[in-house]
Amino acid sequence: MEHFVVSARKYRPQTFKDVVGQQAITNTLLNAIENNHLAQALLFTGPRGVGKTTCARILAKKINQEDNQDPNEDFAFNIFELDAASNNSVDDIRNLIDQVRIPPQVGKYKVYIIDEVHMLSQAAFNAFLKTLEEPPKHAIFILATTEKHKIIPTILSRCQIFDFKRITVKDAKEYLAFIAQQEGINAEDDALHIIAQKADGAMRDALSIYDRVVSFSGKELTRQAVTENLNVLDYDTYLTATNLILQNDIPQLLLLFNEILSHGFDGHHFIAGLASHFRDLMVCQNPKTINLLEVGDNTKALYYEQAQKAPTDFLLKGIDLANDCDLQYKSSRNQRLLVELCLMQLASVTFDSEKKKASSFIIPPNHFTGPPVPTPALKITKREKEVIVNNEYSEGDSAAPREAQLPNPANSPADCHPQVSEPAKDTKTYTSEEPENQSESQDSETAPSEGKQEQPRPASAETPIVKKKVSGLSLKSIQKKKEIEAEKREAKKEAAVEKNGKFTEAEMQEAWREFTELQNEKGEKILASIMQTDTPALRGKDIWIELPNETMKLELERVQYHLMGYLKDKLQNTHIQLKISVNEKAEKKFAFTPIEKFQKLQEKNPLLEKLRSTFDLDI
Repeated sequence: MEHFVVSARKYRPQTFKDVVGQQAITNTLLNAIENNHLAQALLFTGPRGVGKTTCARILAKKINQEDNQDPNEDFAFNIFELDAASNNSVDDIRNLIDQVRIPPQVGKYKVYIIDEVHMLSQAAFNAFLKTLEEPPKHAIFILATTEKHKIIPTILSRCQIFDFKRITVKDAKEYLAFIAQQEGINAEDDALHIIAQKADGAMRDALSIYDRVVSFSGKELTRQAVTENLNVLDYDTYLTATNLILQNDIPQLLLLFNEILSHGFDGHHFIAGLASHFRDLMVCQNPKTINLLEVGDNTKALYYEQAQKAPTDFLLKGIDLANDCDLQYKSSRNQRLLVELCLMQLASVTFDSEKKKASSFIIPPNHFTGPPVPTPALKITKREKEVIVNNEYSEGDSAAPREAQLPNPANSPADCHPQVSEPAKDTKTYTSEEPENQSESQDSETAPSEGKQEQPRPASAETPIVKKKVSGLSLKSIQKKKEIEAEKREAKKEAAVEKNGKFTEAEMQEAWREFTELQNEKGEKILASIMQTDTPALRGKDIWIELPNETMKLELERVQYHLMGYLKDKLQNTHIQLKISVNEKAEKKFAFTPIEKFQKLQEKNPLLEKLRSTFDLDI
């Protein structure tokens, strides 16, 4: 069995021209070597897998090559690599400094590559400072790190810094296509694009993913095989979800989300990808910005087609809703419900309000077969107007409500009219908007034809004429209620004027004490203590109280509204006012804390302090 070498090692660049995506740095290093302008301390910094160590090795090999030497010579004896993650002590740096003094046996330079240099300890950095600032002529130091901010400034100031950038999706995809061609693998463009996106700017990660997918799919590298192996949500999923959202198809959208979860995907990953998909659709709406979309040409056509169907307002609202769901996902207890609610909200953004009307509430145009029949105008008699206005009628009156026109149950046959235990229930209640319509309907019943009115049935001698009043919100009753309410308001005003009477200072102090007790029962201990600090005094219509500091005054003013409301109601006087004065020299009349109580007792008996200190007592 032949030994397998991973692509990251097999296709490691051997020259600066082979380095992917770092043209600015490689050109700078080549010009520095050709012009003999290379610094003796270099710092390569950037994300993982972008070529820092590779460029350091190519540089170490390049500066030792002569024009007539073998290009395959690696100068292994002149290159020293130190892993600072495991050799980060002062002793390791001292051993390195001792080796630096020895000149190279082959070539011109000895190159020291220190990887993950940010892992060195503070003492190791300090021991390395002098050598890094003034190294021998034959020594060149190349420091590599992914976290430049962890290196002390004194080291940074002695190095020439090169910032490596992330590999773009386009560059990574082209390099993967080159490797696939070298290996004889038929790879789809979309498949390589997904691998490049999954690598997130690291070429080494892209090559590792490529090896894994090739092991899964063999010589045919398809997009379906890549998405299945990497377990990623491709653009087809988001295109389908967006179509369902635009169609307001909430049931199918929820089923799609359930299918995504069943394949092991995280809801957080799905909703974040959906927000990115909406962003890509906005980019595709303008032909000038469509190149910002890092996808293949075939995929761009699909995005552009869907972007024409999605309004800009919908995309902006969709991004807002998806971002809110993304922010709340980790703190939510029911994360699936959160995403489902977000999807339902997204599907309701373009939902027409007319669709919300049920068809059962809409009368179709062909419901009526013929033209509408106009309602004949009805006339109201003078007697009926009096009933409407005054709500008074006699039993058997034709203008009265229909229930009132029924014959007396006492004079009716038992089989026709059942007994009614409460005659008052025969009356009918009308609202202020109904009397005119009611009279019209009654007129249509009592007067079938215009100009002919049914005569009222005469009351018998045994049945006395009873005056009845209709209870309810009739015009007369509403007017009567308004008059009663106006009289009540006038009575309240007169009562309020009468409340502005006199009261004694003792009554005021008793009301003050009652309010204090109420506050104490509510748990407002501090407020109750402040109100007990001084006894309020009455000066005319003003209540005066003196407090020892401004803090107590502010605390009492906080409840001044409720306090004065209670006092005004209790003393039957609305003209009283509260006046608060501050006298910092005033002696406290109450001790609020145990320490203050002890101080008050100590003033009366100084021996208490000696007793406390002798027995080491706590207060």
